Amino acid sequence: MQFVVAREALLKPLQLVSGVVERRQTLPVLSNVLLSLENDELSLTGTDLEVELVGRVVVEKGSQPGGITVPARKLVDICKSLADGSTLNFNLSDEKLVIKSGRSRFTLATLPASEFPQVDDEPGTFSITIDQIKLKNLLDSTSFAMAQQDVRYYLNGMLFEVATDYLRVVATDGHRLAMQTVSMNNKTDQTQQLILPRKGIMELVRLIGEEDGELTLVFGSSHIRARMPDYTFTSKLVDGKFPDYNRVLPKGGNKNVIGDRQELRQAFSRVSILSNEKYRGVRLMLSSGELRIMANNPEQEEAEETVSVDYTGDDLEIGFNVSYLIDVLTALHTSNVRLTLSDPNSSALLEAEGGGSNEALYVVMPMRL
Repeated sequence: MQFVVAREALLKPLQLVSGVVERRQTLPVLSNVLLSLENDELSLTGTDLEVELVGRVVVEKGSQPGGITVPARKLVDICKSLADGSTLNFNLSDEKLVIKSGRSRFTLATLPASEFPQVDDEPGTFSITIDQIKLKNLLDSTSFAMAQQDVRYYLNGMLFEVATDYLRVVATDGHRLAMQTVSMNNKTDQTQQLILPRKGIMELVRLIGEEDGELTLVFGSSHIRARMPDYTFTSKLVDGKFPDYNRVLPKGGNKNVIGDRQELRQAFSRVSILSNEKYRGVRLMLSSGELRIMANNPEQEEAEETVSVDYTGDDLEIGFNVSYLIDVLTALHTSNVRLTLSDPNSSALLEAEGGGSNEALYVVMPMRL
């Protein structure tokens, strides 16, 4: 195996692929990246057995095909350390990969390509095609609500609900919920629900660029695959049943508050400085025309902000985790936000003011303070 490639052509796909690779592995080959060369196209593959990413790079003509695995982090560090505009010459001999560039020479230990685990190429049951930027916006506006290490493993991921006329994504950690729907024409007869693991979502967000262009998501019985011109992303699906999100959406809230999103976000951020570091609770005092936000902590320190809002109705006092509110106000992009409340023990519904069917909905459970 021998090939020559420009540093810039190799570095970006190598960094993306190595991002999938876990630093601490039980199998030594899983900390490696698989290099496969065929017809002057180099494939780079990284996996942690849950998520797999393949990047493709065209190398200079006259290469010799082959396959080998090398330590992912070391290869990335070598490429990053070389000067811009460098050309790298790769040569495999005696089970060592020699990389030359200018006066630099590196010899890397290898493991055979045959030891590298391959994700089963299962047939897809159905697929959808979506604009990359639209998918990135969907994931960006909801992924923060996923659980991180919950024993209810199905919460450590995101629900994809695919129907004939829409795609809906839902994330919840049991204390808050984020949901967004986009209208689409999908080739599926019945509504399908699948759960993507947290790591799969994070890698997909990293992979989807700001470039225009469509992306095909192929759903199988146990995997999802995303195909792009230069990359193929595969992730296992979470085997479990996602909770019925419709039961979580608050119904019949009679207190509608409309406020400036940026002003509210800044007020919550300032008050949070003196909130209890462990519980992050703030008290909201709602009255006609204004919202008072108050926080205190065990050191007897206090913070208070008053924000003008569009509200007429009964007074209400309710507590929330301030971090959850800040996350929602950061994810929304409209100038105004609508907050729907009913009583101190019921969840709040947050959404963009005047939001259509494609806008995101957020539910935040109250706290007892």
